[in-house]
Amino acid sequence: MTNRQLQSLVTAVLILAVLFPVALSIWFAKNNASRTFNQELETYTARTQARIGMVIDQARETLQVLNELQSEPCSPEHLMSLRRLSYTHRYIQEIIWLDGLTPRCSSLESSSSQPPLPKPDAINAGGYRAWYTSRSDLGMNFQMVAIGLKRYVVIIDPLSFIDTIPFSSNPLHLALFGTLSNRVIASTSTLNPKVLEIAQREHLSKVTLDGNRYELQPMPQFNLMVVSWASLAPQEKAWRDQLAVWMPVSIFISLLAAAFISRLLTRMQTSRYRLANALKHRALTLHYQPVVELQSGRVVGAEALVRWQQSDGTQLSPDVFITLAEQTGMINELSRYVVDNVFAEMAEWLREHPTQHIAINLAAQDLTSTVLLDRLNELCDEYGVAHHQIAIELTERSFAQPEITGPILARYRQAGYPVCIDDFGTGYSSLSYLQELDVDVLKIDKSFIAALDRKRVTPHIIDMARSLELEMVAEGVEDADQEAWLHRHGVQYGQGWLYSKALPGPAFIAWAERNLGQNEDESLLES
Repeated sequence: MTNRQLQSLVTAVLILAVLFPVALSIWFAKNNASRTFNQELETYTARTQARIGMVIDQARETLQVLNELQSEPCSPEHLMSLRRLSYTHRYIQEIIWLDGLTPRCSSLESSSSQPPLPKPDAINAGGYRAWYTSRSDLGMNFQMVAIGLKRYVVIIDPLSFIDTIPFSSNPLHLALFGTLSNRVIASTSTLNPKVLEIAQREHLSKVTLDGNRYELQPMPQFNLMVVSWASLAPQEKAWRDQLAVWMPVSIFISLLAAAFISRLLTRMQTSRYRLANALKHRALTLHYQPVVELQSGRVVGAEALVRWQQSDGTQLSPDVFITLAEQTGMINELSRYVVDNVFAEMAEWLREHPTQHIAINLAAQDLTSTVLLDRLNELCDEYGVAHHQIAIELTERSFAQPEITGPILARYRQAGYPVCIDDFGTGYSSLSYLQELDVDVLKIDKSFIAALDRKRVTPHIIDMARSLELEMVAEGVEDADQEAWLHRHGVQYGQGWLYSKALPGPAFIAWAERNLGQNEDESLLES
């Protein structure tokens, strides 16, 4: 890069550094207000759906019990059973026994004078029928929901379906809409009919109309739709209030960022060439940290870690130069460097110990093509190393775009390379990634191991891994108490200073041979 190009880059980045925090503060304030608003509305809708399901489940449960009654219909014993069930089920207002569609008696009256019920408004696959009716044995003109099965009908106050408290500082409204009867069954406020017309015509689940945001959630199993809505005015005020707080902060950050980035760009330019030179002259070295089976203490392999010693004798942190390699587009070259050196240093030992493995860390960019996979296959064939002896370790950031990384990752596993999630719990933790992408091993980050007595999430990570049938490696094991706790909770492997620090290739091989020999001697003594 020429000086002129560098100057142009610095100028562009400085302008961006000034404008970006300001734009970010505007976006953040508006996005935060919108997210809070939408979360409150979605939570209210979800809680109402749960409430509806609970009410309907109680109605179904009651109907199942009713249809198992053996007493003579409308007899004193039968009427007492109806009353008891109505009394003990919170949402049931009345229970009616039908002769065909004609009410004969109920939990309120021993003899009903009501005319026959009309054709049901809806019938689902389980044989449950539903009416929206104002009939009751009390002679009141009050709209109720009736749910029937065979010769029994239970009457429910429709407000029971939407009797949900909105945990919000803003007014929220609800309506329950019957999709088959095409009518509002219950509502806390008047629902604008245009909302349903727009949603049905344009197949929308969110509608903004006349200054209100509407959330529509169908419940097809019940032929119902829940509509929640609120005014957008509080949201607009909230984001302006937040902007008044964030704007001064963003301006201050802009000034700091401008000064910082100006210096950083110059340093990064120099570091990039230093890294390229280190790769060219093979100045980076590999160390291997053993992975040990907790039950037996036997080494099962190692993780390859790249090191870069500086001219003053200090070690530059991998977090620094690996991040630099990612930012400068050199990560693929660095990954190939590590792969080539692993085979050059460890292939002979791996051939002699077919149950051992070496884990290699890859970056997200390595999963955008099969170039590195092809190189691994080539080296395995050249050195006579089994594919299962080379494990692939990926941080959670590598799973941030499963639609891109997933197919390449699948090719690695199909080729026989085990796949590990490294530093689990510190990045883009998401159960959906584990469900969508096939992996073999989950490595629990050392921060969770160092605080076993304080962090309650570690047992849940272990339970999740076990439920997904993943093997587990605990990183950063430093004392016997941690080892015992992990083994007791079902973690299979560990690595850390309790066993050994990361060692150069020859030192690791010597350590591993001593470990294998010691474990072999102990096995002979036990036998």
